[in-house]
Amino acid sequence: MPIPRALRPALVVSVVLALLGFGITPSTAATTATISVSTAIGRQDGSTATVEGYVVGQPTATSTVVRSNFPNDFALALADSASQTSTSAMVYVQIPSAFRASYGLQSNPGRMGQKITVTGTLSAYFSHPGLKNATAFGGGGSDDPGPDPGDYYAGAEGKSGPALKAALHTIISSQTKLTYDQVWNALKDTDQDPANSNNVIDIYSGRSQSKSSNGGDPDDWNREHVWAKSHGDFGTATGPGTDIHHLRPEDVSVNGARGNLDFDNGGSAVAQCSGCTADSDSFAPRPAARGDVARMIFYMAVRYDGGDGFADLEPNNSVGNGSAPYIGKLSVLKAWAAADPPDAFEKRRNEVIYTTYQHNRNPFIDHPEWITSIWP
Repeated sequence: MPIPRALRPALVVSVVLALLGFGITPSTAATTATISVSTAIGRQDGSTATVEGYVVGQPTATSTVVRSNFPNDFALALADSASQTSTSAMVYVQIPSAFRASYGLQSNPGRMGQKITVTGTLSAYFSHPGLKNATAFGGGGSDDPGPDPGDYYAGAEGKSGPALKAALHTIISSQTKLTYDQVWNALKDTDQDPANSNNVIDIYSGRSQSKSSNGGDPDDWNREHVWAKSHGDFGTATGPGTDIHHLRPEDVSVNGARGNLDFDNGGSAVAQCSGCTADSDSFAPRPAARGDVARMIFYMAVRYDGGDGFADLEPNNSVGNGSAPYIGKLSVLKAWAAADPPDAFEKRRNEVIYTTYQHNRNPFIDHPEWITSIWP
């Protein structure tokens, strides 16, 4: 049917306005801009938003976020940094039943440290800034790479194998050295419990205990040398004996059970150390700490190569190494590192050591792929 002449100008104007975008109402998705966690915290007004952040744990109370042993799949906490430990800088996300199988932390502990987006209502949850009634989850394809160390590894670019190891040794040997007494206070910072700033997390057992309970009595925590100090006979000398990249808090009794054993799978359960096993010549920490242990061993092998007046530390594929400057079992340590990649706690620890204490880094936290390049 022909368009009446009188209506033609109006039709032309309508078409032009449509092409320019006037008079068109965008879809709800188009108007839902992605915002940061900090913005979400300040905008608890019941509006709908898509929040982007890193998964840093599961909220269980207003000021408590757990990072392991997740009780269920009902909630998660997001922050603008994967190394964030302050609950005041987190937004608590309620996970509807439709998304729990994919994003709940009990079923998906590997979500820790991943960047995701969640669309929902900006409303308090656990009496804390929150995001409720979520309609969409997305992302999770990549982990937080950690703070950018700038050109810290410039000298290692393009290298592999022995050349990479030599370059990394040169880079990380530039460090500030602590005394053994200074280690106490450093560990209270580097290993602080993200859910309780008054506590530290024990490396092998995962137990959270008061920072002030350090000492030598049963159930105190003390300074565990992950690379056993007798493996190379460096004791507590300033250098490998005080290097906090491998010194960690641990319960006195569990520390004693580990002794100077090498690392390997198998053995019997260790008292007060859920998930740990040991036999006559080896020890295994809880699964969530095994990759951490491996990366500390690889750091020590690169950092201490026979210079500085100390032994040349190396991992080998044996157990029962005794006082020799070796620790095994290399094949198991490599498998542990692959199965348990760096998480937010480990990345934060590396950054705190770098910025506040020793001013050097563990390269295998920043670049886990370098492990198989050096030890193929």
